[in-house]
Amino acid sequence: MNQFLTPAQVTQFTSDAGVQKAKSSIGKLLVLGFLAGAFIALGFLVDLRITAGLPKAWGTLKLFLGAAVFPVGLMFVVIAGGELLTGNMMSLPLAWHQRRIRFGGILYNWFWVLIGNLIGSLFVAYVFGIGAHLLTEAPWSTATIALATDKVTLPFGATILSGIGCNWLVCLAVWMAYAAKDIIGKIFAIWFPIMTFVAIGFQHVVANMFIIPAAIFLGAPISWGQAIVEWIGAFIGNAIGGWLFVATAYWYAYHKEAKQSESGISTPSETANARL
Repeated sequence: MNQFLTPAQVTQFTSDAGVQKAKSSIGKLLVLGFLAGAFIALGFLVDLRITAGLPKAWGTLKLFLGAAVFPVGLMFVVIAGGELLTGNMMSLPLAWHQRRIRFGGILYNWFWVLIGNLIGSLFVAYVFGIGAHLLTEAPWSTATIALATDKVTLPFGATILSGIGCNWLVCLAVWMAYAAKDIIGKIFAIWFPIMTFVAIGFQHVVANMFIIPAAIFLGAPISWGQAIVEWIGAFIGNAIGGWLFVATAYWYAYHKEAKQSESGISTPSETANARL
């Protein structure tokens, strides 16, 4: 018995997930969106707590150590359950390509999940980063402000291109996690792509909904207008990366083979990890 699904089976499973997501209630999307935003923010928070105080002489080893712990956020989303905008930039478009949902279903899901993700990210940034004083003192405050400043000063076009690379890798992590049939397989499927995107320094719209507000709360000379512009660029890039390079590519390659009866596993409404 295979320990993982074939790409054609994952294509159908992902499409099934997209159909279920398009039908979810607003309340469910907001709650699961809040959890996912908080989970990604927690992954970023542990990254900062570990790396901010390391000496500069460590060079890129600091970057690797942060990238090594960041994936815990997506592990929470996939295994515990959550609605993450960047993952939905793959699953809903794939279902749309199969003509199983309308375009309005994509916009409906993305809008409410975006709101939930933003609230969850702001919650962690303010309650834990500021309220619990986890980011209010050096070296954590210094690292937070420096990183957020780098993000908002990146040219808009570069932010879009960076966002494409980010969500190509994030959606591949979700795709491979869907393929895995056990928890350990899902963890390994998630860890490598997410570690890669963080180590490279790509832009993730939900992660940036944590780090930029955290810097603003710390008094960084960053306006909310700058934050929104950065989020828009990251959103556009993430949408292209997830939709074009994963959803469209695999739909084109496997749509003739992908049939619901071939998925060989429970439908997304029956399994927790389909909620990403």
